[in-house]
Amino acid sequence: MKKNIAIIMGGYSSEAEISLKSGAVVSQNISKEVYNTYNVHILKNKWVVVDNEKIEYPINKHDFSTNINGYKITFDCVFNAIHGHPGEDGTILAYFDLIGLKHTSAPFYQMALTFNKRDTLSVVKQYGIKTAKSYYINKGDEINVDTIIQKVGLPCFVKPNNAGSSYGISKAKTKEEIIPAIEKAFIEDSQILIEEFLDGPEISVGVLNYKGKIKVLPMTEIVTENDFFDYEAKYLGKSEEITPAQISNETHQKLEKIATQIYQLLNISGFTRSEFILVHNEPYFLEMNTVPGLTNASIIPQQAAEAGISLQELFHNAIEMALNN
Repeated sequence: MKKNIAIIMGGYSSEAEISLKSGAVVSQNISKEVYNTYNVHILKNKWVVVDNEKIEYPINKHDFSTNINGYKITFDCVFNAIHGHPGEDGTILAYFDLIGLKHTSAPFYQMALTFNKRDTLSVVKQYGIKTAKSYYINKGDEINVDTIIQKVGLPCFVKPNNAGSSYGISKAKTKEEIIPAIEKAFIEDSQILIEEFLDGPEISVGVLNYKGKIKVLPMTEIVTENDFFDYEAKYLGKSEEITPAQISNETHQKLEKIATQIYQLLNISGFTRSEFILVHNEPYFLEMNTVPGLTNASIIPQQAAEAGISLQELFHNAIEMALNN
């Protein structure tokens, strides 16, 4: 008997539209001969199953079931394709754990930790992993621009602490640009992370649990036309993504070792994408994405293809790992 798989997408953040695209790609690449799939839109004003005719069927939040044409549908597993809140930060996963519903992501605490850039950096630093110098601000704090520059220098990056897809990020090149950058970041989050500029190539490393073992996918070097890998670079073609990355074997081995170490020490499962900057061939860890983009323009699908793994194999693996957990 085929398992019922709910593909959750959307969410409550600025990344909702991107998540809907990721969810659609997941749906298109899961075999309907193997699984019954249901597209579930998790939005602020409604949780609904949406069928091919765009008819909506409400989700019963008591047990995450739905009723379609008089039949109650329950799910065996949830495929999490929500970028941002409440999927990537673990909120909805805690709910699934409470009702005993399996899902393709890491446990909710690990998701919450990795979604918080500041907390993630604080943990990995204890294991000797190199990171950029950083400065933290919460909404309402007194802001001293001179102190910020003294700590991280110029130029620097101003980021929302809990956000993805480069929303709210700015590269401040002068003292005068710091306050506007902070104001922009506060639109997305009440916590701000300010980091020193690291001069070097950016390498994206996909790591996942594949057939019961940790697997590092072929790495991607990101060459952007813009100042940094911002929203335009990620989604509007303003970057070149070179897979496999044009790096030495020695640097590749360093990155593979560190990316695997981070995956293990943070107790992650499912698939992830970690970002690094190479400074004189030494990897500096930036962040980890635990619900990476899965659109046709996204990096993980590119890396999987280079590894000889089809999207169907990638997504079926995630479901089987969750069902067997």
